[in-house]
Amino acid sequence: MNTINLGIQIIPKSKTLDSYALVDKAIEVIQASGVKHVVTPFETVMEGPQEALLEIAQRAQEAVLAAGADEVLVYYRMQIRKNADVYIDDKIGKYRSK
Repeated sequence: MNTINLGIQIIPKSKTLDSYALVDKAIEVIQASGVKHVVTPFETVMEGPQEALLEIAQRAQEAVLAAGADEVLVYYRMQIRKNADVYIDDKIGKYRSK
């Protein structure tokens, strides 16, 4: 099973709750999963096996709904190679602070 990258953007909708606080619930699920990830202003990118990442993504969106969102818009982007792994560091490692 290859390592892939999955970017997830969860946009919660709520008439009464702060959107950033709801997004934090999704990020907490991703952080607790233990997979390698990078949080950016627009999405969080995870690295790992596709099935595991999709399951984490499902739990993240469920956490936002459980925290009180009326609905969520969820956008996924995945990079998958046929016979090779995809690593976050191959793309952005040179830009990270040492």
